[in-house]
Amino acid sequence: MGEARVSETPLQLPIIESSLMAQVLDRNNLVRALKQVRRNKGAAGVDGMTTEQLSAYLHAHWPDLKERLIEGRYRPQPVRRVEIPKADGKMRKLGIPTVIDRFIQQAIAQIISDLWEPTFHPNSYGFRPQRNAQQAVRHAQDTIVNGKSWVIDLDLQAFFDTVNHDRLMERLKIRIQDPTLLKLVRRYLTSPIQKDGQTISNREGVPQGGPLSPVLANIVLDELDWELERRGHRFSRYADDCQIFAGSHRAAERIKISVQRYIEYHLRLKVNEDKSAVDRPWKRSFLGFTVSPRRGNRIKVADKALVKLKQRVRELSRRTRGHQLSHVIADLRKYLLGWKAYFGVAEVQSPLRDIDVWIRRKLRCYIWKQWGRSGYRKLRRLGVDRWTAWNTAKSAHGSWRLSKSPALYRALPNRYFKGLGLPSLAA
Repeated sequence: MGEARVSETPLQLPIIESSLMAQVLDRNNLVRALKQVRRNKGAAGVDGMTTEQLSAYLHAHWPDLKERLIEGRYRPQPVRRVEIPKADGKMRKLGIPTVIDRFIQQAIAQIISDLWEPTFHPNSYGFRPQRNAQQAVRHAQDTIVNGKSWVIDLDLQAFFDTVNHDRLMERLKIRIQDPTLLKLVRRYLTSPIQKDGQTISNREGVPQGGPLSPVLANIVLDELDWELERRGHRFSRYADDCQIFAGSHRAAERIKISVQRYIEYHLRLKVNEDKSAVDRPWKRSFLGFTVSPRRGNRIKVADKALVKLKQRVRELSRRTRGHQLSHVIADLRKYLLGWKAYFGVAEVQSPLRDIDVWIRRKLRCYIWKQWGRSGYRKLRRLGVDRWTAWNTAKSAHGSWRLSKSPALYRALPNRYFKGLGLPSLAA
């Protein structure tokens, strides 16, 4: 199926003259924002207030809070900085606003999103209504199938932490003339960061963790989208993950140099040279997926995603956790169903069947360790003949090797785990 062409420039909407702050503070918009913040839950900010306490707080303090917002006197509280490990071993910086600020940010984000959404590029799939990562991957696959068999994989270095505030505010002023709202957005961008009891000033970036950051990030990168369109390039973007496609290696190298220059000099963002590359699509991953060249460029789960899956399964099935099997399978079920909901779009099933086999083997190993000295009696009770049960129980081999033995396969067949609620990853 060929890729539909779109106009070279986005539809230009008129500047909004009326007060957007009034739309932000509209009752229906606020109710919608409150529901979303409570649905997202999340950790408390610097004030310790939880999402469960937010409604009661607003009920008691909303008149004063609203007045300060209308008059432009409201100042956000500092953002709590936390760091979580990334797949490459580095740390990802997250900024956790207070739940009050998450509520106000969500209300702002809804209005700004409604304003910009009609003109965002159709090849942008991240943090947008009715769009998701799987659609971005399918669009990339369709582009590859239609002859663009080289990919320019550009990694934006610490994108969310390096967005230029002045450039972003200029972009917002193109459509927003409400000075109160613009000042409030600027204050959220420059909210101080609190880490280890110290407060640090913030001069750049849109910290990940706040509801306003995703739509602001899309506004920044929408410029890149339409520039790629103007140049006639095929691409698929999800937030700061973007792949551009070309028909030849030479063209791809030329595009990489040109687009990198545009990103660094025009958008004032940095491209990570170590992670960026020109290569065949099946040698790169996109949002946890890749394609299989031997199977008609069908979508496949990337190796890194499978390694991460196995690492998490190991953590959940460690014997040292001391949990009953039912608890282990309940934890695995929750994780695997979530994993499958995201990666279920994969068309190459053989790696997933291998993972299914491996998970069941891990559980047989877990059970054998739990049985300990009663292994022989357990095997006999589950229908294993005396000779096989005795030789298995008295074997000098370790539990991992025995987890693949005929005795344990017979005692604990696949249907046993299915009956306990263990889901299968393969379709």
